[in-house]
Amino acid sequence: MAERLLIRALKGGKNTKIITLNGKNITKMPSVLEKLPGLKTLYLQNNQISKVCPEISNLTQLTALNLGNNLLEEVPQEMKYLTSLKKLHLFRNKIHRFAPGVCDGLQSLILLNLNNNQLTWIPQEISRLKNLRCLSINHNQLASIPRELCFLENLSELQLNYNQLVCIPKEIKFLKKLQKLLLARNNIKSLPEGLCDLFNLRILDVAGNVIQMFPSGFQDLKLKEFYCEGNPLFLKWQVSAIKQEDVWSLQEITSRFIMNQLAEKNPFLMKAIKWYPQVRSIISQGRKCAICGKFFLTIWLECVEFFPPSKNWKISRNLQLVPLRILICSYKCFYQRNPNIFGIAQR
Repeated sequence: MAERLLIRALKGGKNTKIITLNGKNITKMPSVLEKLPGLKTLYLQNNQISKVCPEISNLTQLTALNLGNNLLEEVPQEMKYLTSLKKLHLFRNKIHRFAPGVCDGLQSLILLNLNNNQLTWIPQEISRLKNLRCLSINHNQLASIPRELCFLENLSELQLNYNQLVCIPKEIKFLKKLQKLLLARNNIKSLPEGLCDLFNLRILDVAGNVIQMFPSGFQDLKLKEFYCEGNPLFLKWQVSAIKQEDVWSLQEITSRFIMNQLAEKNPFLMKAIKWYPQVRSIISQGRKCAICGKFFLTIWLECVEFFPPSKNWKISRNLQLVPLRILICSYKCFYQRNPNIFGIAQR
């Protein structure tokens, strides 16, 4: 059956635009494909293909390729010659790596589907897929994602469900066009503050992680759907606490003074700081107190503020309050906080 379909396609020559060979028990990619330079769409899913034939590099007009549910062990190097390719489906293979240089030629790619594979890492070269809009790597074994992925400025959909992620790069703030972010069923402990800069984000799924609270500014996102069930979110329970005294290190006292003077544009310090790169490096880690607005170096007091989810959000069942992370510079400020900010009780 597959042979007859190929013979028919070959008779069409340059006029053949689509070939569909799904579920034909093919074990080897047909090398005669090189005789179809005008081919636009090639479907080869649900076969037994373990390698891509070198001749595929001649299909420079190919825009859609589906090799899902085969036996590939890598994102093949031959893909880099498919300069017109826009949609690439490699789901349900045995892929555990990207071949070197494979991202170099895929400048037209807008969709990459790598669901249900065995990837444990993503190469930094992923940033070369400049036109990528949708990246789906659900059901793999990723423990981290490279910061370079966050430089895909056209990315609007990122799916990373069912991996082993423990954190998200702070550079995610650069994905300004991101509309859909799926991170369900990972091991993520916290989300970076940069997530709150994604004003085009409409769908966020972080269900089944180990998140206790969300970054400050999260309440300003224009979400339409938000799912967070299965996380150990902080609950609003009032308990008594013992007042403690503020004890700061010399580095903390000095850093606070410098940071706050720089914020007030002290001319002497603004000129002098240029000559002390080590000091600049230290104070670059400074944070601003949510109460007094002054800067501090270490997270002196971590608190939580609760807000009701927007009525415009489609949310997880039983979600009544969303906990936000709030940083306060001292116990003095803590006792001046508004009544909706709470300290975190240690069990």
